[in-house]
Amino acid sequence: MRRVHLAILKRAYLEAILDGRKRVESRFGRTMRAYFDQVSPADKVFLKVSSGPVCGEAIIEDVRNFCELGPGRIQELREQYNHLILGSQEYWVSKKNCKFGILLWLKEVREIEPISIIKRDWRSWVVLTERENFGLFRLISQGQG
Repeated sequence: MRRVHLAILKRAYLEAILDGRKRVESRFGRTMRAYFDQVSPADKVFLKVSSGPVCGEAIIEDVRNFCELGPGRIQELREQYNHLILGSQEYWVSKKNCKFGILLWLKEVREIEPISIIKRDWRSWVVLTERENFGLFRLISQGQG
């Protein structure tokens, strides 16, 4: 089943995705997040700037989930994929002790008319549902998203 997601990104990373420089979105954590094993190829993802509007969308092309990570494996992932992730030195240092990770290859990335939504929690990735979709499902049904 095709799912729909909402990704919250820092402005610099969102701009790099929208202009085609950043082709892979990465998420790492010390605990397994709700989206782990919940993202599949062909899923749609809306792209929202942190503290700002939803202003892009993409399709997930490929997904790789990682467990039992540590500093050595994080460094290997950095060396192998950072040319697609564009993570800063600070980003990778902050991820060195993470145990779980997901890499998401994006395709059909496009900018959309900015949409303000009300989201009051700290989650940086949300698997959208009929109950919790911030009005974004309406865009899909209207052919706008």
